[in-house]
Amino acid sequence: MLIAALLLAGCGTAVLAQVPQERATQAGLPRAPAPRRSAESGGAARAPAGRPRPPARITYPAAGDGKFAVAPGETAPPAGRKGELLRYQVAVERSIHGITADEFAGTVTATLRDPRSWTAGGEWRLERVGPGARADFVVRLVTPKTRDALCAGARDGYTSCRNEEKVVVNVARWVKGVPGYGASLDAYRQYVINHEVGHRLHQAHELCPAAGEPAPVMQQQTLGMHGCTANAWPFVNRERYRGRIGAYDDKVPPRDKGNL
Repeated sequence: MLIAALLLAGCGTAVLAQVPQERATQAGLPRAPAPRRSAESGGAARAPAGRPRPPARITYPAAGDGKFAVAPGETAPPAGRKGELLRYQVAVERSIHGITADEFAGTVTATLRDPRSWTAGGEWRLERVGPGARADFVVRLVTPKTRDALCAGARDGYTSCRNEEKVVVNVARWVKGVPGYGASLDAYRQYVINHEVGHRLHQAHELCPAAGEPAPVMQQQTLGMHGCTANAWPFVNRERYRGRIGAYDDKVPPRDKGNL
């Protein structure tokens, strides 16, 4: 009765849309169609709530401007229980886009705080400090040409390096890794941090102990594995893992757009 009166009053479908579905069915009226799920209406094409966004694409020129943003210091106590305290800063060249100094610092600090990293042996404690604080070394993410300006020796635009208090990470390797590494890009990034900071801690290059064994972190894994498997950490099974002191005569790949 109510539905018929509403129809006679000229309310039409605008009023029908407000009638509960089960009452409309009982009255012999057709059931309203279910809403269509589509990309436009935010249906199946919409990502589930809470899904993290993919990381931003990191872009950079071959030659940056040499100016840096420095990450804030950490509030946690220094990593490590005992040993010499070394303070470090983390900086990103401003010409690099898609990663902030704070984001890069998060990866650097998480790596250096890992129980497999350099503080595990009790020789060093490490603490990240912010702009203006005294630092014993600075970990920088740089463009290939700035890498050449900061590193001693060959200007290859490809590798990372340590030069005095400067720990230099080449953004090209941070983004692209190296061919044939045999592990994830995240593992390669951990390796680069530990290798170059290892040089600041006066560690020399080392050789692969034997085919099929993990590579020492001080092996130049960027240039070749020589039968070893990828390894990002100086401590393996809670023991300092080493190879014989030495370096291979590996060639740096030629400069081209795929490497820089």
